[in-house]
Amino acid sequence: MAGLQEVTGLLTRTASVQTETGLLGHHAHGLTVFTTAVFAVGEMAGSGVLALPSALKGTGYIGILLNVACALVSAYTGMLLGKCWTIVMQRCHDYQQHIRYPYPAIGQVAFGRFGRLVASCSINVTLFGVSVVFLLLASENLQSLVRNAGRDISFCYWLIIVAGALCPISWLGTPKDFWPIAVGAVVSTSIACCLIVANAMYDGKKLSPATYPEIQFESFFMAFGTICFAFGGHPAFPTFQTDMKEPEKFGRAIFIAYCIVLLMYLPVAICGYTVYGTQAADNILETMSPGPMLYIVEVLITLHLFCGFIIVMNPVCQETEELLKIPTHFNFRRVIIRTIMVALILFVAESVPHFGAILSLIGGSTTTLLAYILPPVFYLKLCSMSGDWDKITVPLHEKVACIEIMIIGIVAGVASSYSAVLNLVTSKFSTPCYVNL
Repeated sequence: MAGLQEVTGLLTRTASVQTETGLLGHHAHGLTVFTTAVFAVGEMAGSGVLALPSALKGTGYIGILLNVACALVSAYTGMLLGKCWTIVMQRCHDYQQHIRYPYPAIGQVAFGRFGRLVASCSINVTLFGVSVVFLLLASENLQSLVRNAGRDISFCYWLIIVAGALCPISWLGTPKDFWPIAVGAVVSTSIACCLIVANAMYDGKKLSPATYPEIQFESFFMAFGTICFAFGGHPAFPTFQTDMKEPEKFGRAIFIAYCIVLLMYLPVAICGYTVYGTQAADNILETMSPGPMLYIVEVLITLHLFCGFIIVMNPVCQETEELLKIPTHFNFRRVIIRTIMVALILFVAESVPHFGAILSLIGGSTTTLLAYILPPVFYLKLCSMSGDWDKITVPLHEKVACIEIMIIGIVAGVASSYSAVLNLVTSKFSTPCYVNL
């Protein structure tokens, strides 16, 4: 706990997290509450929303309540994470300035090197996996668009083309350097969700009544992993908070973000499942009738995925660059490292070209850990620590809520991961792309 020994005597002390003021970590040209919310939406919304109608096949209409519950719990744990970072900034002089790895830093202060390693490894696996999912889905959409235009190019080649296009954009610095990308991601996804609902309602008028499968253990927890993935933006949340003008207002940004995401998700999930039922594919766009609306949606979602790829990949790159002592300003070493990172993402995508299976596995494992287990664990630990600061008293109802979230997260995460792995190694296995090229 060496970092805790460097607590400055000039910090404002408070007895409650709720009354802490953001005197530290401010950036004159940082993100506002609204732009932070936009970044959070840009990271979460996109690939997850396309899989929600299929997820409801495993849960039935109870999945609607599960979506709302996951959104509420995710928003709450996101706010806990924000409180954790505020505590860390107030206690540790080393973290008062902008750093590249805030989530692992919270783990370091709470549990030492072990906490840091758990957080760091989980984040890197999650965001790397999300980047793979984004690459797979963007390539899938472009292949569909070009095929409908009369030209069929192998999906494996599309992966290479898309990765090549994304590589130069990945060289940008931190979130505050590319806020227009986040805005583009949110706008494109919002319009796409409206068009998906409209197209589903149009299909509902001409299709036969949908049939719905029975709910089973494996499919239910596969669906849970998918829903967790859709709401799990936590790995990048602290990175956004460190770029804010007023980091102590991060909770407001998270509340706004989850309200927006829920308004996007629920209509798509309900309409898609109601209209298509058992026919709903992992990517709902594959189930929709071809036509102008579908093509516009594919373009918009692909635009989001391009933007989202840069957002989710950025924290992994920043921590890697910190470990390798690469300067924060633009330089040739950054270009090399981030190009290698894109190449690794491409290799995994070519090896396991299955959008739905990877999404469920990530959602049930590391996303669950980062969104539902670590935030309450870190928060309770930080509040219980004693030192040269006023002790923070956590109300009983808040302790109970944190413990319940952790228990549910552990049980559901293990069951979901098991179901996803079983599904991946049985029905979803196929030859890697580079073997078939």
